[in-house]
Amino acid sequence: MFDRVLIANRGEIAVRIIRTLRALGIGSVAVHTASDADARHVREADTALQVPKYLDMEAIVAAALASGAQAVHPGYGFLAENAAFARRCAEAGLVFVGPPAAAIDAMGDKIRAKATVSAAGVPVVPGGAEPDDALERWDDFPALIKPSAGGGGKGMVLVRSAAELPDALESARRTARAAFGDATLLIERYVENPRHIEIQVLADTHGNLVHLGERECSLQRRHQKIIEEAPSPFVDAATRARMGAAAVEAARAVGYTGAGTVEFIVDGTTGAYHFMEMNTRLQVEHPVTELVTGLDLVELQLRVAAGEPLPFGQDDVRLDGHAIEARVYAEDPARGFLPSGGRVLALREPASPGTPAGRPREIVRVDSGLVEGGTVGSEFDPMLAKVVTWAPGREEAYRALDRALAATAVLGVVTNVPFLRALAAHPAVRAGELDTGLVERVLPELLPEAGPPADALAAAALVFHAMPQGGDPWEVTDGWRVGEPAWTTWRLETRDGVHAVRVRGLPERSAEVLSESAGEPGEERQEPASVRRSGAALAVTIGGRTLHYLHARTGDTLWLGRDGASWSFTRHLIGDPGDRPGAAGAGDGVVRSPMPGTVLVVKAQLGERVSEGQPLAIVEAMKMEHTVTAPRDGVVSELPVQAGQPVEMDAVLAVVTPEEA
Repeated sequence: MFDRVLIANRGEIAVRIIRTLRALGIGSVAVHTASDADARHVREADTALQVPKYLDMEAIVAAALASGAQAVHPGYGFLAENAAFARRCAEAGLVFVGPPAAAIDAMGDKIRAKATVSAAGVPVVPGGAEPDDALERWDDFPALIKPSAGGGGKGMVLVRSAAELPDALESARRTARAAFGDATLLIERYVENPRHIEIQVLADTHGNLVHLGERECSLQRRHQKIIEEAPSPFVDAATRARMGAAAVEAARAVGYTGAGTVEFIVDGTTGAYHFMEMNTRLQVEHPVTELVTGLDLVELQLRVAAGEPLPFGQDDVRLDGHAIEARVYAEDPARGFLPSGGRVLALREPASPGTPAGRPREIVRVDSGLVEGGTVGSEFDPMLAKVVTWAPGREEAYRALDRALAATAVLGVVTNVPFLRALAAHPAVRAGELDTGLVERVLPELLPEAGPPADALAAAALVFHAMPQGGDPWEVTDGWRVGEPAWTTWRLETRDGVHAVRVRGLPERSAEVLSESAGEPGEERQEPASVRRSGAALAVTIGGRTLHYLHARTGDTLWLGRDGASWSFTRHLIGDPGDRPGAAGAGDGVVRSPMPGTVLVVKAQLGERVSEGQPLAIVEAMKMEHTVTAPRDGVVSELPVQAGQPVEMDAVLAVVTPEEA
């Protein structure tokens, strides 16, 4: 076994690999860019070295050699499926913890992969591919465009008519070139409402090859997985055996070694399955397989890479209980899932409940790259953490997942946790009636309401009211007057506007709050209230009901978190603008960036006449593109940005002035 391993990755997967290395007594070496110098994986590794970029092969190989590492674990993303990197490691005398470069080549190119597994007898989805003109001539809609060199759903575009095809090809090529360095595309017949089921395989260098059962990955949005589980509620033992055998044959066809995943599209009505692609690396959702099999896939990867045979055969694989994983993203579902960012002001992550000796009734596992004080920027993938639960049964595992998500709080960064709780609780999900289009169909039911709830607004006003106001007794906000105490009106600015809440008295003793009633909208109710603080924990009692929050402050902004949701509040003073910058209406013609990121393309020119809805620019953040459009007909009178320029959220991208002006 190795003495030291370099991890060519960052975030939660690097932290997760470090955990196994530590358990095996192997030294861990982290790499980081300048902006990532204080990241969690850097703090937890035994050694850390700076590199210019995570994609810089030469710098990473040099770091591995300088650190004395014998092997490189690529995690997933970045260089994990880069055959040139695997070859470069071998040239430098380093073991690449992954499959041979030839297998990466064969399966990394989706066009070649389909041909290879088809020849091995594995069914594939009908389609066409470049370099011929099959894409431009495609007439079987709906269809799915994919980057041939890609993975993880990036660059995939669903096309429902010939009219959509040219723009879809342009967008897919641009994304493929940026993400994978290869703009080659393929097109496939789109299977309506399919299930996405994948098989985990393991192979050693001694000819042993097994599968570890399936994972259900049908809960997706824009081809990005959200919640995964093992085993699938759809797959019975006979189907598992057939799909597992097909996955093994697909891996065998390319001389595969190590851990890999064969992905299938499955017709939810007939059960017919077709090979979609093979991911020649560890998958994001590997923890659910680990929890139902009791195996450590990273440890097995390391042992195979060191030349050891697999310590078990196919007949030894057993699936026990049910496991579910939810991906926590830095994104705002209320704003169309746009990427978010910021500094982590306070963090709470769930843990497994205490249990008597013996088999635990449930397991909660969090794979996270988060740390208090860390910054979530726009240059990397938005996934922050994974909350994973195990229980003896599927319904128990989903109940455990809801409790774990409710105990998750990330203050300072907007996350998708409330959306995950709503999705996990949906009746179709609980019934196991899944397909890849389900999330999009029920999306309006899953989105959180705009703005914070009334109890959070009242709690924020009480916290502001309880803050020290200075030494001047005339500045104490208890509202003392001769006769009845006076009310203090707190105007609180949130992402959806400005709210007014009235408070009087001292919250740490006895106060009153005039807040929105739980009855008819618009009604107010006067209730006794108090606030108790203990570190970052906050207990707010209003009208006899106590709610517990996590809270943090930065400057004039207060963050509150409860039940997996979080909200930010800023004190809004008289004379401040009545609207947030991002709330500007179409009438003023100002076009602002909906997220922090980089201007990818400017599609308009200064002085150009444009129509309402016409694309003006494309902003990219966390590998996601967002097109901003003209809010009205007119002339582009201001265009202060150019391609490649970084922008903050709400930064002005353009101004469209009415032609008559």
